[in-house]
Amino acid sequence: MAKKRTTYSCSECGGQSPAWSGSCPHCGEWDTLIEEVTVKSLVKRSGLNIPEKTAPVSITGVEKESRERLTTGIDELDRVLGGGALRGSVNLIGGQPGIGKSTLMLQLARKLADCNEKVLYISGEESPGQVAGRAKRIDSLHAGISILSAASLDNILLNIETGDFGIVIIDSIQTLFSPELSSAPGSVSQVRHCASELVRYAKYNGLTLFIVGHVTKAGSLAGPKVLEHLVDAVIYFEGNDEHTYRLLRCIKNRYGSTNELGVFEMTAKGLVDVRDASAYFLRREGAEKPGTAITAVMEGTRPFLVEVQALTCPSHYGYPQRSVNGMDSRRLPMLLAVLEKRCGIQLDKQDVYVNVAGGASLADPGADLGVCLAVASSRSDRSVRNGVVVAGEVGLGGEIRPVSHFGQRLKEVLSLGFTSLAGSNENTELAGKGAEGYSDLFQLIKSILSDNTEIGGDFL
Repeated sequence: MAKKRTTYSCSECGGQSPAWSGSCPHCGEWDTLIEEVTVKSLVKRSGLNIPEKTAPVSITGVEKESRERLTTGIDELDRVLGGGALRGSVNLIGGQPGIGKSTLMLQLARKLADCNEKVLYISGEESPGQVAGRAKRIDSLHAGISILSAASLDNILLNIETGDFGIVIIDSIQTLFSPELSSAPGSVSQVRHCASELVRYAKYNGLTLFIVGHVTKAGSLAGPKVLEHLVDAVIYFEGNDEHTYRLLRCIKNRYGSTNELGVFEMTAKGLVDVRDASAYFLRREGAEKPGTAITAVMEGTRPFLVEVQALTCPSHYGYPQRSVNGMDSRRLPMLLAVLEKRCGIQLDKQDVYVNVAGGASLADPGADLGVCLAVASSRSDRSVRNGVVVAGEVGLGGEIRPVSHFGQRLKEVLSLGFTSLAGSNENTELAGKGAEGYSDLFQLIKSILSDNTEIGGDFL
């Protein structure tokens, strides 16, 4: 026997409501309620009859968990996961179609199989022949990897239970369905139900689980937001067709830092670790042209250099254009206002375009100084002094604020053949050779631009 009911599920938070309304009563988001007809079975699967401990215990009497970390053999992935995947953890990998999620998972399966792990690769989208063909192309064939082409949750759990696997890869969660629900695969209720059942089974049996997830047009993981709360780590795979690089970012990690960045290059043989990220994103050709500045940024514990480009030109519209690619678009107008107010650089009738070369995406506030210097260089048509790299946060008063890990940034700068790293006085006091300290933005721009002619006033 089964019971049918109609509910409305929120695509953002996963909350359910018995009736439709304009906004979700749980999270307040508008136009996110989706009608779903669900069928709940009264028969429970034997494989999921997991006993639960309901008695509370004292926190002082709970023994600390000591779990083994599985070194995947993919250095950049290990970096993002905090030194490797913890045995028994559940990890969610999201990214655009064609970005390389399946390729990364197959390479991961091969590396773990080389370490005598028994791996089950479950594909709900491709046949075993298609998966094996890709594995052969990227040299990831291994006898320790089993392939299952299935979408039924019951079938998947039965194969996991009878196969004695230690590592399971689900590609992807949006293709799975449970016969207990009548909604289509990929719907809010199916994704939530299948994910919760898989996580529950993995936690009880000590299974290490990697789940591939699709993303929406906005770049967030498709399905209910509760999907991210269920898992131990959420990793986003970023990149585009115009560039061969791929970035791996961790936005949630219960067993490690969320600040690390992994860099890969997509090749005909699969994904290859990029250990020297600075050399990959940085091009020396044309770096001495006006409108170009090199900045040292931090991603977690990893410093690397990127090229910031700026272009200013007279505006032919009623409102000057402000366009930025590779950093927060809300940050650029603020930095331009500081340049105009504190440095006397007139930009009110100028279109300003800023681009982070190589397609990198910057969140480090230390990139502020690079943006300001690049804009000032383009506006004055003067190049930045050869060999100088900058790193610093710019305040509204035009002051240069210190940034973290300045010593590591300086070491990276000098190792790549640059002569100095310019930043805040507070950073450079103890930094040693190769550090240039400045107290305010006007002083730095005047010193670093190749021509020391007075800036401001009637100059521009």
